[in-house]
Amino acid sequence: MASEKILNQKKEEVTKLANKIKEAKLVLLTDYRGINVEDVTNLRADLRKCNAEYSVIKNNITKRALLEAGIEGLEDKLVGPTAVIMTAEDYLEPSKTIYEFTKNNEYYKIKGGVLEGKVMTAEEIVTIAKLPSKETLLSMLAGALLANIQKFAVAIDQVRVQKETNSATESTAEAEA
Repeated sequence: MASEKILNQKKEEVTKLANKIKEAKLVLLTDYRGINVEDVTNLRADLRKCNAEYSVIKNNITKRALLEAGIEGLEDKLVGPTAVIMTAEDYLEPSKTIYEFTKNNEYYKIKGGVLEGKVMTAEEIVTIAKLPSKETLLSMLAGALLANIQKFAVAIDQVRVQKETNSATESTAEAEA
């Protein structure tokens, strides 16, 4: 039987992880089989750039932390080697980073995750990762708004031209009469 000291350390570890999970906007569970240390180091660096954290945590501790955080439905995903990716900030960039990494590493797989408190399947996470970035979406919105403003300006100008034409026609008609 494990000593009380070790049990307390594990309970503390579970509580810390549960608190991180509660604060996180994104928690991804991935299978990291078949990748080398250099690839993991590069992936960790890429995730740090988008304020995400990559950790390898025992499945039992992750299961307990998820339950303590009130998240159910991922227990079956915690089989085999599992890496946990978390961020308390924008979830799109880390999702894209992991998705791109899975495309280049056939053995690295997304198992599932939690997005803003909602349990997500690997397919749902991939769908989100394929979305354009926030900056791209804002650029698209700005372009659409600008196009509408341009159309409105042209319409207003056409009204002005029409009024000027009507005024000129009326003036000519009055002069002839």
